[in-house]
Amino acid sequence: MGYVDEGEAGDIEARGAGEGDGEREPHPSDSLRTFGAVVQALREHAGLSRAELAARVQYSKHTVESVELGRRMPDEAFVERAEEALGNTGAIRKAARHLSRGEAGLAAWFRRWARLEREAVSLCTYECRLVPGLLQSEGYARAAFENGLPPQSEAQMEAQVAARLERQKLIGDRPNTPFDFVIDEHIVRRRLGGAAVTRGQLDHMLSFAELRNVSIQIMPTASECHAGLDGALALLETPEGKRLAYSEGQKNGRLIADSKDVAVLNQRYARLRSQALSPLDSVGLLKRIRGEP
Repeated sequence: MGYVDEGEAGDIEARGAGEGDGEREPHPSDSLRTFGAVVQALREHAGLSRAELAARVQYSKHTVESVELGRRMPDEAFVERAEEALGNTGAIRKAARHLSRGEAGLAAWFRRWARLEREAVSLCTYECRLVPGLLQSEGYARAAFENGLPPQSEAQMEAQVAARLERQKLIGDRPNTPFDFVIDEHIVRRRLGGAAVTRGQLDHMLSFAELRNVSIQIMPTASECHAGLDGALALLETPEGKRLAYSEGQKNGRLIADSKDVAVLNQRYARLRSQALSPLDSVGLLKRIRGEP
């Protein structure tokens, strides 16, 4: 575990050492892929190899390849030189206007998983650090980001809060998709942001727990058994029946596609569910915590 299987998750392109690696996009956005496809199509139409185009635009062959594959954000000089080298049709300049590094407010390493979430036929989450993002209230999300270091600007924080709340629409928009959560008890007892924020967060979770496609289970602090000691994890199944997993640490996240590793994580999650309180008992615990002074 702890890697991206490139054969099965091939559009995550953040590997290797070489020229300009620091500028490569860890998760290509749709606009980067589209721009790259435009450059490649015009290059091939002109009968040029990547090396030949590289010579004309005064960049390396590796840079041309990275741009065409959507792994690198082209700078203004590349756009202008490529436009001139490939016929001055205006297509490259127009495509460049729509370039975006990814989704605002989402960490670069999380964007691929966020896209997969939108199409998943089931999603399971275990958390031992914070309330899962899909269940966070606005106040709780803001408190979480306010505690981040280094401090962020108001604009950055608001973009992150907005992105997190936008993600939550998945649950309401996909009533036929089951969303299962196992959460350590100490998380819902922690008063992040203060008593009022905590009460609002508990109310928010209880409202989600009323939905038929949502299951929330609390792992009791007093439990003598715990299958999730290796940390938080998320699991999903794609419409094609492919099972994938995601593990996140500080300043990084890993999409796990290897079938053997994913099978192990599914076993751990299944054991966690059996060790946690039932959904009904979990709701009762949340209500009791909510009622505490």
